[in-house]
Amino acid sequence: MSEITAATPQLLRRVNAEAILLVMRSTNAVTVTELIEGTGLTRATVIAVCEDLEQRGWVRELPNQRDFGGYQKGRPARRFELNERAGYVLGVDVGVAKTTVVVADLRGTLQGRASQPFRSADIPATERIKVIDRTAIAALEDAGASPQDVMSVCVGIAAPVDRNGDVLVSQSFWGKFDVGLRSALTDLHGWNVLLENDANLAALGECWRGSAVGVDDVVVILASERFGSGVIEDGRLLRGSRGGFGEMAYLDLVEGVGDPFGIATLARLWAAEALAGPAKTALRASAPGAEVEAEDVFAAAAAGDAVALAILDRLSDRVARVVATVSTMLNPELVVIGGGVAKSAGVLLESVAHRLPRLTATPPRLAVSPLGDAIVTVGAVRRALDHVEANWLELDPAAAS
Repeated sequence: MSEITAATPQLLRRVNAEAILLVMRSTNAVTVTELIEGTGLTRATVIAVCEDLEQRGWVRELPNQRDFGGYQKGRPARRFELNERAGYVLGVDVGVAKTTVVVADLRGTLQGRASQPFRSADIPATERIKVIDRTAIAALEDAGASPQDVMSVCVGIAAPVDRNGDVLVSQSFWGKFDVGLRSALTDLHGWNVLLENDANLAALGECWRGSAVGVDDVVVILASERFGSGVIEDGRLLRGSRGGFGEMAYLDLVEGVGDPFGIATLARLWAAEALAGPAKTALRASAPGAEVEAEDVFAAAAAGDAVALAILDRLSDRVARVVATVSTMLNPELVVIGGGVAKSAGVLLESVAHRLPRLTATPPRLAVSPLGDAIVTVGAVRRALDHVEANWLELDPAAAS
């Protein structure tokens, strides 16, 4: 009994501190009175907790309302705010061709960014890890931060990741990402590293700062090189037993689809097919001697090129069939097209929406992501912040305060 009694005050302090930090994270300067209203704690408790958190580096006290110019009579209100520079989080997007790392403060504000290519898709795991680590250090330097300031890291990869952070490698493509990155970065810097599927992170990012804010049932489809989706159902991210929920390898079984290739890949392939024939098209002048990219196809279609317009029509049909399968199986309110081609893919939406009613009984609303190729890193930052906010008091902000 004595052990339970002794532990109770410590537990209460922890619960009270977390309650105050959660209020502070969603607002700027907040008064003691506002904290009382937001937490239900007494004035004495709020003041004691805020002073303790200030000593630990989590919060800072601001000039009171009288000094700030608010009012002149009565007790001046003490004002506190979260110290957003108490630490930093890293959001990492690891693709086949390159990696991108962003640094954000504890309010999720971008502070630094770096991107570096991989020498090839088949480089050894040790080389891939070195490139990712160099990119992370470059991003921290861009932010004016150091590795000791990092509180959490989230890495997005194009492979299923289960709840324990283990990578499913039943396909050779997924195996490219099973490089031991989590343990490597922990060994190098002592960082807490979370692995997550890139499409799942895209869904988190879209619901946080994209076109799905406030939507509880949404599917975000990364549609650039390969189709993959992240699924939010009733406000919860769905993973499945082995992390495969939302994977779209099944598309090779779908009539009129036949493979999981995304918009950018298909645009390149179909443009190459057209250029191999005699058709007259502006695409021949888009990149003489080089591969025609998806952006070239969209640009030529905007200029009225018949071959490019035909490719966009084929893309619309392919995207409509992909969305229809998702809608039939999952019935989301909203489907968001994201990834590097999202901005260009906006021209497909009207045609895709027109096709959906004959392909599914439950056509969703459609949108393109405003996050562009940052969609995965935005979600990675959100996931890393979730870890910080769930473990405030186990983390040490002293290095950055």
